[in-house]
Amino acid sequence: MSFFEHSENRGHESIHHFYHPPTGLKAIIAIHSTALGPAAGGCRMWRYGNEADATRDALRLSRGMTYKNAMAGLPLGGGKAVILADPDVPPSDELFLAFGRCVDSLGGRYITAEDVGVSVDNMRLIKQVTDFVAGLPPMEGSAGGDPSPWTADGVYLGLKAAAKHRLGVDSLAKIRVAVQGVGKVGYDLCRQLHAAGASLVISDVNERNLERARADFGARIVEPGKILFEDVDVLAPCAMGAVLDASSIPDIKASVIGGAANNQLATEEDGQRLFDRDILYAPDYVINGGGIISVSLEYMGNKTEADVHAQIALIPGRLADIFVASQKQHTPTNVIADSMANAIVAAAA
Repeated sequence: MSFFEHSENRGHESIHHFYHPPTGLKAIIAIHSTALGPAAGGCRMWRYGNEADATRDALRLSRGMTYKNAMAGLPLGGGKAVILADPDVPPSDELFLAFGRCVDSLGGRYITAEDVGVSVDNMRLIKQVTDFVAGLPPMEGSAGGDPSPWTADGVYLGLKAAAKHRLGVDSLAKIRVAVQGVGKVGYDLCRQLHAAGASLVISDVNERNLERARADFGARIVEPGKILFEDVDVLAPCAMGAVLDASSIPDIKASVIGGAANNQLATEEDGQRLFDRDILYAPDYVINGGGIISVSLEYMGNKTEADVHAQIALIPGRLADIFVASQKQHTPTNVIADSMANAIVAAAA
């Protein structure tokens, strides 16, 4: 299937494939929209089954970034990069330099940053060959650096708003939370939940991540295949996407779902399935917008950590508006959020 016929090509402006044999770089950069500004979104390095899977991920993620940036009130469009990881060859500095030159060749239409499998140190390398990069080590007190903690901050505040709306509580104390994925974002979310007095159940494919979270927060560990179906109040998907689908949703016991993972719904129809089961879903690109807020303010310059905190503090209010509109219109929250985001982009275009 060609890009033009791809089911996930929904108004994308362009998609770019890059191959650099000397380093083994195989990368895809998808630009969904530049209506609000340059397309911004992180670079993900992942072991995809094939190029078609990588392309699908890039298209879904870039579209999500358009909505995420719009709902966060940022002057940025949506884009995403994926690098096809080679399980037999560890990534080299030269590979990231080559990727940086790919970004630079787009002339500023796409701004990159770190995502799954990519670090701040990788961004420092990329900065050597292009200015269209963020997520760099910050100066004292300024915006910047690893966006993961900021993403966790937004998710935590968003979960408080969702719990208040659905469970009628002002605090997460004694609330049972299942966290799927306790990497950088998931771990920091667990830290905040634990400090608030929540009871934690966790899963991850990485044993070190699990042991760290269990030791630090007293979390109970379950197998990855069972975490979605734990008897909890809140489910927080913080790993990969498409975990909420026709097969998983009927057995979910949580009343609230909200997490850091992108594209948690496998299809748009899964939002209706959650709505029909009276499960409150916090649209992922709204609740997990803290990271891109940090990255964007860093890229714009002259912004501080206080500015980032102030922008992230708006996330609960945006979610509350979505929850209320969903209730009044008897419409799934993902449909409400998509409509809001599309209206913002259409007005700019």
